[in-house]
Amino acid sequence: MRSFYSTWSEGWVRWSLAAAFSLGSLGVGGGGGSAIAADRILFNYSILGRSISVRALETYARDGVLTEDLVSYARLVKPEQLAQLREGLQQKVELSPVALSQFFYSPPGELLLSRVSQLIQTGSRQGSFYALRSALVLAASDPQGLTPLTILRQYPTPDVVVNVEEIVGLVSAANQFLKQGDTVTRQIQALSKAAPLSDSDAKKLEQFKQPGVLKWNKITLTLQDSTQKRLQYTAQSRQFVTDFYLPVTDSPQPLVVISHGLNSDRESYAYLAQHLASYGFAVAVPEHPGSNKQQLQSLLEGRGREVAAPLEFLDRPLDIQFLLDSLQSLSQADARFQGKINFDEVGIIGQSFGGYTSLAGAGAPLSFNTLRQNCGQQLNTTLNISLGLQCQALRLPPAQYQLTDARIKAAIAINPITSGVFGADSLAQIKVPIMIVAGGRDIVAPALPEQIQPFSQLKALQRYLVLIENSNHFSTIAPSSQAAEGLSQIKGLEGPSPELARSYVNVLSLVFMQAYLRGQQSNQVFLSPAGAEALSRFPLPLSIIKSLPVNGLIPDGVKPEGIKK
Repeated sequence: MRSFYSTWSEGWVRWSLAAAFSLGSLGVGGGGGSAIAADRILFNYSILGRSISVRALETYARDGVLTEDLVSYARLVKPEQLAQLREGLQQKVELSPVALSQFFYSPPGELLLSRVSQLIQTGSRQGSFYALRSALVLAASDPQGLTPLTILRQYPTPDVVVNVEEIVGLVSAANQFLKQGDTVTRQIQALSKAAPLSDSDAKKLEQFKQPGVLKWNKITLTLQDSTQKRLQYTAQSRQFVTDFYLPVTDSPQPLVVISHGLNSDRESYAYLAQHLASYGFAVAVPEHPGSNKQQLQSLLEGRGREVAAPLEFLDRPLDIQFLLDSLQSLSQADARFQGKINFDEVGIIGQSFGGYTSLAGAGAPLSFNTLRQNCGQQLNTTLNISLGLQCQALRLPPAQYQLTDARIKAAIAINPITSGVFGADSLAQIKVPIMIVAGGRDIVAPALPEQIQPFSQLKALQRYLVLIENSNHFSTIAPSSQAAEGLSQIKGLEGPSPELARSYVNVLSLVFMQAYLRGQQSNQVFLSPAGAEALSRFPLPLSIIKSLPVNGLIPDGVKPEGIKK
């Protein structure tokens, strides 16, 4: 999901929306997509239609010269719209045909193709899904790379129909969705205004950006879970590797568990583990084998069918439970762990799928009622990419799964996925101090439906919403040395100033865990609008609020789970 969904946002979506906006000047809307016929494109809107030859598009993209149908088209649009169309036609994505093929044979890939094939169709309107998949995979083999024009050349029918009405509706919904998100962002920023910290507090907060003075040792172990609970829930045992960062101290220390996201690994937040360990926290970082980099690589190489199996919604929280059980045993039997960990002071931090893991461990049960409500027809129209993954949980046998761990006393969820798997009743069951971190430009798990609305449903007495404006789903994830060979690495995916975003995570995680695991209540002053203002730096403005107004921040008419047609 990390590579492909973002790729289409940068490639196909950018090009198709550019064409839609350009043709919109005709008064009939417009569009284009990553799958268009070899000879002519017919843009249909209601009873109107306009045909443009692929050859004219190729000439314009290559030479900037208007020929054939585009001459009359150019008279009806602005020069900047034509320039935008040309730029979109030249958009290039580096993905191997094998990787692309395997992805589009997975459930998330098929869902994405199904959505796009409603917009871009064959002349007969039959077989559009398969024609699109064929064109995309063949275009990825083209020496010129995967671009809208190479997809045109590979489309298996001579005519392609672009459903402009559908695209215009999608553009309108996308604009509305983004506008609503921007409105809420401004409201949160307004709520986060406060008098500045004292000079001494501001200086202390600044110092927390630097590593602490304590040394730590790293231990890596492979854990094997064949417990009755695991077998009862999943019918299979589970083996996973965990890195432990143990500070060199003479007394037991609080423990923080870090859960990585989809297509990540235990190195993705090693920087955070090291930062916390240098301040005296014991840290455990498990690698979840069913939803890590290797899982996605197995999909791309044809050895798997899914980005993540539905069982991951059970396996991940069970990993945390077994990890804590194992640590308690190691603390009795292994000299390296004896006297190192205080199990009365356990916290958890997770990102994306790990954010789900964190919330589940902290007290929120899976809600099959919410899944059924949000994973019907709405799934075919939603602009929330993460919902496709969450809806996989509907394939689990409905049951009252016990995924919460009472040892967890504080939790942080960064870019969590929530809207499908948790309902208001689920989130209200979290009683421990909780922090939710949202990215203002997150297109994978958008802030409004996945973090802001869920935050409003929390009932915990100590709760915080952190908004990092201009950051996206990958801003806080560090590069990993375990990047699988052949896996496409998209430059710039992490957005602007990822180092700054990671610095925010280091400081906020530290002061939060100090406050609620170590009882350093004075640190709560940093978890405030004033603390956010002291930390905030361009280009990632930071806001922190503890509650929403009674009437809420979400504008009237917003349906965060999806966009109605």
